Amino acid sequence: MRLGIVGLPNSGKTTIFNALTRSNRPTGAVSGGKLEVFTAVVPVPDQRIDRLSALYRPKKTIHATITYTDIAGLERGIGKEGISGELRNQLQQVEGFIHVVRAFEDESVPHPEGTVDPLRDLNTVDTEFLLSDLVTVEKRLERLTEERRKGKPSNPVTFEAELETLSRFKAHLDELKPLRALETTAEERRLVRGYGLLSLKPMLVIFNSGEQLYDVRQAQAYQMPNVRLIALQGKLEAEIAQLEGEDQRLFLEEYGIAEPGAQRAIRESYELLHIQSFFTVGPDEVRAWTIPVGATAQEAAGVIHSDLARGFIRAEVTAWNDLLALGSEAEVKKQGKLRLEGKEYIVKDGDILHIRANV
Repeated sequence: MRLGIVGLPNSGKTTIFNALTRSNRPTGAVSGGKLEVFTAVVPVPDQRIDRLSALYRPKKTIHATITYTDIAGLERGIGKEGISGELRNQLQQVEGFIHVVRAFEDESVPHPEGTVDPLRDLNTVDTEFLLSDLVTVEKRLERLTEERRKGKPSNPVTFEAELETLSRFKAHLDELKPLRALETTAEERRLVRGYGLLSLKPMLVIFNSGEQLYDVRQAQAYQMPNVRLIALQGKLEAEIAQLEGEDQRLFLEEYGIAEPGAQRAIRESYELLHIQSFFTVGPDEVRAWTIPVGATAQEAAGVIHSDLARGFIRAEVTAWNDLLALGSEAEVKKQGKLRLEGKEYIVKDGDILHIRANV
């Protein structure tokens, strides 16, 4: 999973990046006009895999990971002519966005607009993305129209489906509404996959607040499909990220924080992108794998290795909590808690899979 951290200048993007990745990048740095992109790969905290590892004591324990990309601050007006170049390339590569919105006052850090207004800033970035998408959609529609004028398309069915989809998207964008707010089908998303439409990507909004935590209920008017809203005290969370063990626990307790913001952001990201984890276990390796919610056993096998999907015979499935409660694979089998499932079995969050395949 790869998420891009975006936001207006001086919104505290780098502070949030540090909080999520335990990095210590300097904040307020000036790039001198060059696009700067910083990436960090973070293991996903999961007590289930930790407990499974304690049971098996394997040579390796591998957590699922999430990649955060801190992309340079966006400016008002960049979407009018369409976002292009390296910036667009970076924005297209991510599966979703973490949009950092400033909700703190600090006279030493001037706001580009002169005042702090989270909802205004939220809509500013949304507008730039949808304007850029509008340019992309209009150009593609012009090409399709020209192709039709010149003669019969090579694949009339696909041609008409794409034309209809893009026309529907354009009508939605013309109303200055991001595409993530439009109900779309899997086929429509497949048809436009190559265009990197930015406002179609799901988005986790983090209101970066100061000493007083921002009340996200103030932004409920913005709530829409494929968007989640949370508030974090950026500077405080960045400090928490630098601590470990008992020091971190005491710090959290002192400030009345239930869990580090990094863990909350990961959990929200999983729900936003509709993904989940399954596990493979053994004396050599205990590992967490990430798949979409609703993925089949054969699709999960393909995540482990493409050969397992091609030669799939069946999957041995155990619920993680059954294995931990019973203490061994032998006891799981004895108690009838191990199931044999076919390729169409829908994998559940926390399933332990052993793939039988002809490879």
